Amino acid sequence: MSPVKKTAYTIVFMALAIALSPFTSIPVGIARINPTQHFVNVFLAVLVGARWNLGAAAGVSLIRNALGVGSLLAFPGSMIGAFLGALGYRMVKRPWAAALGEVLGTGILAPFAGAWIIAPALMGKHIGVLALLPGFLLSSLAGSFLALTVITSLEKARVLNTESLLQD
Repeated sequence: MSPVKKTAYTIVFMALAIALSPFTSIPVGIARINPTQHFVNVFLAVLVGARWNLGAAAGVSLIRNALGVGSLLAFPGSMIGAFLGALGYRMVKRPWAAALGEVLGTGILAPFAGAWIIAPALMGKHIGVLALLPGFLLSSLAGSFLALTVITSLEKARVLNTESLLQD
């Protein structure tokens, strides 16, 4: 896929994540979960790959924070899943692998990064991993499931061909 197409896909999906963020951002303790971000992460993992997906997750997190609809926990909460989702898709070449990578990265690993690094260093707070784990896991499961459902539906309708994306 050309860099122009990757840029276009990335910008459109970033805009979607940002535009829907005020409506899908739910406060859970000190974090704000956002299933839309995980939906976008899975889609971009399939469409554009790891570097673009990671950049999009960082950009959306930055803008969400600037708009007041995110917290600093959005960075590990979106970026780790974005990277692992794209890596999973690259390795297995199936959309379910992108969804699984997103859930493992965001739902399991990101709470540790948030609790052990981001919260104490950047937020001046000490929080337990178990305070973040349920929200991160629920958010990533919901967004990933929705993305997988939409991707599967688009493939069945012959609107999207994930196998042709692997050729690019």
